[in-house]
Amino acid sequence: MRWGDRPVWARCTAAVYVAGFLEGTGAHAYFLVSDGINAYGYAPLLVGVLFHVLLLLDPLAALMILRARPGGPALAAAVMLADLIGNWSVAWPVVMARPAVFLRPAGLLPITLFGLFVLLTALPLHRALACGGHASAPGARQPAR
Repeated sequence: MRWGDRPVWARCTAAVYVAGFLEGTGAHAYFLVSDGINAYGYAPLLVGVLFHVLLLLDPLAALMILRARPGGPALAAAVMLADLIGNWSVAWPVVMARPAVFLRPAGLLPITLFGLFVLLTALPLHRALACGGHASAPGARQPAR
């Protein structure tokens, strides 16, 4: 399967996915290198483990999207749902105490926006990858055969 056979919207969406997941990979790698295994000591143990596991899952999602695998968007959505739950569970008390913290251009806001983008586009992107490139737009219907 080639990306050139996919609709333009699917190629653009995939490019955003890959950029976002590679940025996430870089961030998690940076935290691990700079702060070691205790990089997420501020978070509950399971959330910290999740953030370390994202160092493997983020590039896997990017690779599956690059290879145009129909399962890539589902993995991407699952990864981002877990990432959002982890980040929001840690940040919730701070956001409630100081809501303006959420509006910073780094941290929770871009993670949330990217996560929502992935969650909202995963199904249409899956369909575009699974249908052999005949979907012209999100939600496009296939002709009866």
